Amino acid sequence: MNKDIFVLGIETSCDETAASVVKNGTEIISNVVASQIESHKRFGGVVPEIASRHHVEQITIVIEEALQQANLVPTELSAVAVTEGPGLVGALLVGVNAAKAFAFAHSLPLVGVHHIAGHIYANRLEQEMEFPLLSLVISGGHTELILMKEHGDFTVIGETRDDAAGEAYDKVARTLNLPYPGGPHIDRLAHQSVEAVDFPRVWLEEGSYDFSFSGLKSSVLNYMHNMKQRGETPVPEAVAAGFQNSVVEVVTAKTLRAAREFGVQQVIAAGGVAANKGLRKSLTETFEKESIPFFIPPLPLCTDNAAMIAAAGTVMYEKGLTGDMAMNGRPGMPLSSWI
Repeated sequence: MNKDIFVLGIETSCDETAASVVKNGTEIISNVVASQIESHKRFGGVVPEIASRHHVEQITIVIEEALQQANLVPTELSAVAVTEGPGLVGALLVGVNAAKAFAFAHSLPLVGVHHIAGHIYANRLEQEMEFPLLSLVISGGHTELILMKEHGDFTVIGETRDDAAGEAYDKVARTLNLPYPGGPHIDRLAHQSVEAVDFPRVWLEEGSYDFSFSGLKSSVLNYMHNMKQRGETPVPEAVAAGFQNSVVEVVTAKTLRAAREFGVQQVIAAGGVAANKGLRKSLTETFEKESIPFFIPPLPLCTDNAAMIAAAGTVMYEKGLTGDMAMNGRPGMPLSSWI
């Protein structure tokens, strides 16, 4: 009889201090997240130094709470998985060093996980992955289409050339005087409007799976500026709806085209912007019509958390892909295949 695998996950890449215990890579036993949103809200974005200090204050607490909720002691764990990169270097260092200390103290294997791989594997906590699959990763810092032929095999077929979708949401939100983080507020306003400003759709060259949201963001800024010059008052709900419609249409269309071209068995979505109600509805309805299996994690697993790191780390651990005490935070860490 195979022994169960319990992996402690640690995530500190940005402004959430998180720890989780996951069983066999698919079952969440505990999932603790200490958010810093209130600390960064007044600055309109994440302040790296403040984020790092909060991580130092919270990291031991969240690890202890994750173990307590899981009703496990360190000797019952199989490994420790931690976000190695990418992310804010000071924030990453807190998590990596905490994981190294914990692993060393309890003689546990250490696994360094790529943050985006973690977001992708959040889906495995809800639904088993079937290959080949297409993953849409859409977050504050990333917008990518990734083809996977098996576990740990990542081929990026499309990515953002400038602003990621989440960055564009935050910048447009600031233009509309909405608080940070801007994405949920844009989404809320968009659903309150019956009208939408007609903003451009950026498709890039024919056949490209890349994304570009900088021009769309600039179109929103120019629209607001022109309205002000004419002495007119823009309707925030209509602006939000127009902006969101453009993002959702392009992202959905490119994801669908890629799914058709590569003949995938499954399409999954991942990342913070995957929590957007408009995008979730569009993707779900589109792939339902196409009879292509589509899955998207529940909202708590779209935003940064440690369960996703433990889920990805479990697969790496099973493949023998462990690190050592020389591990360091890698802010520019590339997404590389494990095979």
